[in-house]
Amino acid sequence: MNYSDIEILLVEDNPHDAELTRRALKKGKITNNIHTVTDGEEALDYLFSRGEYLNNDAKPKVILLDLKLPKVNGLQVLKEIRCSELTRNIPVVVLTSSNEEKDIVESYKLGVNSYIVKPVEFEGFMKAVSEIGLYWLLLNKIPV
Repeated sequence: MNYSDIEILLVEDNPHDAELTRRALKKGKITNNIHTVTDGEEALDYLFSRGEYLNNDAKPKVILLDLKLPKVNGLQVLKEIRCSELTRNIPVVVLTSSNEEKDIVESYKLGVNSYIVKPVEFEGFMKAVSEIGLYWLLLNKIPV
């Protein structure tokens, strides 16, 4: 896989949610290349060119980040993203099932761009993810 073509990094440990997210983006006509990682450690390896991603020098245009992840939780991933000059400007959208105030507050303290609670119903989930893709990949502008 040519990682320089990846535009969306999906950090999601639930295979069902990951597949729904990919389908929702496709349904919303967001055909950008998506790379999925299943835990926080792998997300950091991808972003910082470590481990199996040693030769990866590309950065995604947006990161969709779940909070409840194995190995390294989403808040720690977000913290490391924001602490590095290499990744600081990449938009991060938390897409999680957590509606806990402490998670929302901590995410914003750490510099998240948006916090979205995954809608439980299928159509709501599909619509929310599609709108995320449209906004962050087509409308939003970030420094290069």
